[in-house]
Amino acid sequence: MPNLISRAIRRRYGKPALLITFALASAICVSAPNEPVNDRYCKTCHGSDGRGNEAIQAPILAGMEEWYLIRQLKNYRGKVRGFHPSDERGIAMQAMANSLSDESIRDIVGWIKTWEYTPPDATVDGDKAEGKKLYASCAACHREDASGNEAIGAPPLAYQNDWYLVKQLENFTNGYRGTHENDIFGQQMVTMVKQLKDDTGIRNVVSYITSLRSD
Repeated sequence: MPNLISRAIRRRYGKPALLITFALASAICVSAPNEPVNDRYCKTCHGSDGRGNEAIQAPILAGMEEWYLIRQLKNYRGKVRGFHPSDERGIAMQAMANSLSDESIRDIVGWIKTWEYTPPDATVDGDKAEGKKLYASCAACHREDASGNEAIGAPPLAYQNDWYLVKQLENFTNGYRGTHENDIFGQQMVTMVKQLKDDTGIRNVVSYITSLRSD
């Protein structure tokens, strides 16, 4: 059976996605028998403190809104996110979320809520003044302080890793995210990112968003 699965992943997504999936699966399998399943699912990649890991593009989880984490895990499970074959990290997350029930997702997110939040370091340089101008249209959904708005499904941005925000904006720009017919919020973002125009615009707006943190 493993050989059949590996061949299927390779055919659909290519060797890079296969390697990522195997790496994550191996990390899960070598966990201690008495280790909580939540640890095996999350901390291997997102860090023991939930602050994320830039090397593998695993974002911060600590401090993130429960409703948003639940939505994303369900999107991964339903293959709404990680839909594009070039979204290798999203494909890897599909493998992690595939076997999760709704109850398991709620349990894991409830457990993540207990993690202590520590603001991540700022790593993205950009023109904050220009970024503020670009963010004006973002604020309509994500609020002026980038704290998010659950009522309209807009997640908080200010407390996320800035490198992750850059990557996701690039994914929306390149069509790697937000192209699935059921990804309603992602489709909205594909339209919105067009105003950023290039990498400079992305870095400028992310630099400004990071400056909104109230550490």
